[in-house]
Amino acid sequence: MFDGFDLDRVDVGEVSLRVRHGGNGPPVVLLHGHPRTHTTWHAVAPQLVARHTVVAPDLRGYGRSTLPPDEPDHAQSSKRAMARDVARLMTHLGHDRFAVVGHDRGSLVAFRTAMDHPDRVTHLVVMDGLPVLEHLERTDATFALAWWHWWFLGQTAKPAERVICADPDSWYETPPATELGEGNHADLWAALRDPAVVHGMCEDYRAGLVVDRRHDEDDRAAGRRVACPTMLLESGRDDLDLHGDPGAIWPSWLAHPLRHHVIDCGHHQAELAPDEVAAYLLDFLAR
Repeated sequence: MFDGFDLDRVDVGEVSLRVRHGGNGPPVVLLHGHPRTHTTWHAVAPQLVARHTVVAPDLRGYGRSTLPPDEPDHAQSSKRAMARDVARLMTHLGHDRFAVVGHDRGSLVAFRTAMDHPDRVTHLVVMDGLPVLEHLERTDATFALAWWHWWFLGQTAKPAERVICADPDSWYETPPATELGEGNHADLWAALRDPAVVHGMCEDYRAGLVVDRRHDEDDRAAGRRVACPTMLLESGRDDLDLHGDPGAIWPSWLAHPLRHHVIDCGHHQAELAPDEVAAYLLDFLAR
């Protein structure tokens, strides 16, 4: 897994990130979602390295990256803080400008990186994601029922960590190692059985309901938009379209026309359709 890549730990100030990197050419950052680690990209990253330098970190609080002590409004897990990690990581690795690709919760970090660091991000790719504000403003019974984990993980009155950590093997459901890949499966399950990671993931969702929403509201009020070209990869067998066509929701946040493709697979695109994901990324990043 990740043959030819380096595996490092990089201190970016507030946290220490575990990061896999390799290849040559214009840099691209790959950001995983919940509850994965960077190894979710194991079948995509090797297809990019002939043309790109590929950087795949564990987000703060996930995998083997660290998380600072809890702060008011869960600010230590805000997407702004995670985006700052990405910018500092790329500075450490010697890259001034880079493309950023994010899946699921990682798409929120990718979006925030493009919004907060417009002088550094050349391309934005979001996979199965919308700005968190777009979800929260459309919350209704259908959304709450389908995406109930947002509210379970995000509340603090009866912390979800107590339930999850009591029996993580029963709580999480993942495909077998034969489908995920042996290394990816082992890395994911090592994280899921770590109480510190479970807390980090819950804090990610708590931040999403509070401070991340506020940051999106501030951007919209100020008229800020993503300045770089943007592509949306949507899973055809998932439910990102619960609020309607996501391709119609994104343009108000963008300075350029959206490129939008639907991949015929379930939610975890990088694992289920790596060849298609890689092909779309290579084509988009070459533009």
